[in-house]
Amino acid sequence: MKIAVLGTGSAGRALAGRLAELGHTVSLGTRDPDVTRARPEHTDLPGVRLATFADAASGAEVVVNATNGAATLDVLAAVGEENLAGTVLVDVANPLDFSAGFPPSLSVKDTDSLGEQVQRAFPVARVVKSLNTMNAALMVHPERIGGGDHTVFVAGDDADAKAVVTGLLTELGHTDVLDLGGLSAARGTEMLLPLWLRIMQALGTAEFQIKVVR
Repeated sequence: MKIAVLGTGSAGRALAGRLAELGHTVSLGTRDPDVTRARPEHTDLPGVRLATFADAASGAEVVVNATNGAATLDVLAAVGEENLAGTVLVDVANPLDFSAGFPPSLSVKDTDSLGEQVQRAFPVARVVKSLNTMNAALMVHPERIGGGDHTVFVAGDDADAKAVVTGLLTELGHTDVLDLGGLSAARGTEMLLPLWLRIMQALGTAEFQIKVVR
């Protein structure tokens, strides 16, 4: 499958590298590849092509938004509607607002979500919210804790798009995929972040996950 991962932070790099390891054709999108390559911390990922946001998404079957939530809509505008038409768009970003320091608040909540804002701004895409409730390492290697026995959520209005995302989650090693229904359920998964951040503070680590016991 041809996949574009947008964003060169920890989540974007982890997802791009792992999806390439699994045999997918992966491009990693950034604003300016030359600037990204010049960063001291940058290292090339085996099998992953670094490209502009628009070039990475061109012809992709799946686009993964792993950008900073505050930049998401601007990044997707740079991708272009023509590159998102009919595409499964996996939104793993969170609308975190750090203006008052840490822990951050949410810039959108209760009656809306970043996932829904993305869908409204780009109705040609098929948006699925997922993977936004765990750290980057667990996104791609859920077996790191509890043998992988923890829950990942999916929410979206397109059943076929959710099936594609569920397949990718299974490839990544997730064994408990819980479909929350339509994209409005992204409000709930995004609003889990204030609790997630406080659990992280209490434990002193981001290496934990949520399990829905039923």
